[in-house]
Amino acid sequence: MRGLLGVAAQTPLGFSLSVAKMLDRIASRMRQCAERNLSRALPEVDAAATTDGVYESVGRMLYYFSRFPTRNAENIREWIEYEGFEHYLEAKAGGKGVLFATGHLGNWELSAFAHALMTEPMNVVVRPLDNPVLDALVKRYRTGSGNRILDKQDFLRGILKALAANEPVGILIDQNTLPENGAFVDFFGMPACTGTTFAKLAHRTGAAVIPGYALWDAKKGKHVLRFDPVFAMTGDVVEDTARLAKHFEGVIRRDPAQWLWLHRRWKTQPEGAKSIY
Repeated sequence: MRGLLGVAAQTPLGFSLSVAKMLDRIASRMRQCAERNLSRALPEVDAAATTDGVYESVGRMLYYFSRFPTRNAENIREWIEYEGFEHYLEAKAGGKGVLFATGHLGNWELSAFAHALMTEPMNVVVRPLDNPVLDALVKRYRTGSGNRILDKQDFLRGILKALAANEPVGILIDQNTLPENGAFVDFFGMPACTGTTFAKLAHRTGAAVIPGYALWDAKKGKHVLRFDPVFAMTGDVVEDTARLAKHFEGVIRRDPAQWLWLHRRWKTQPEGAKSIY
């Protein structure tokens, strides 16, 4: 992996896109999963072409990730710009911290990394990689701009401390989970078991919630880190979880090739339901 990142950091974007295409050929089950997801969620789109776009997005992320050590506060805006930054300022003014709801959409690695350089470091909740050596390598890249990693094994204390200090916390909310950790909500017309921890944290702390994501803009030739308006929470855990899922569904529908359809998002199903995989 060190060698791959080293080569990707010294070669044009075409190399990283080629790596993604190689992954497509090697892990054919991932493509099958993506096309199955798309056929059920977005039957009106070309599943094969959209999956090609997903791999291109993955390759683009490798390209930028490998170059993280070259970025600083002076040159990061060559890669990315804000849209809706005023919503972040509004959230910070509340004084109770900011919970960024995000997902495997666009370049989620760059979004957190860049925000630390353009504004202030943030706390990011991640699941440690199974290989400790690889995990240490990835953490070094992720924290190179000043961000702090909160491992999922003991993240609650870190989140509460960060929010109490009016700091931002980013959490990926678009993954499949087990029934005991979430609730089934509608996502592209199918029941998707979705974690409820995010909504519980927002209710408990009073932190402002902002949907945030960095999408590639081909016309600008860079990413756009968009902050949507502060998301009003109702206080109902399941309802708020469902509303956030529906919000991100709308974002994904506008540019489906930039979401990570490669994972089994609908793996957990209600009791008695037939698996789509």
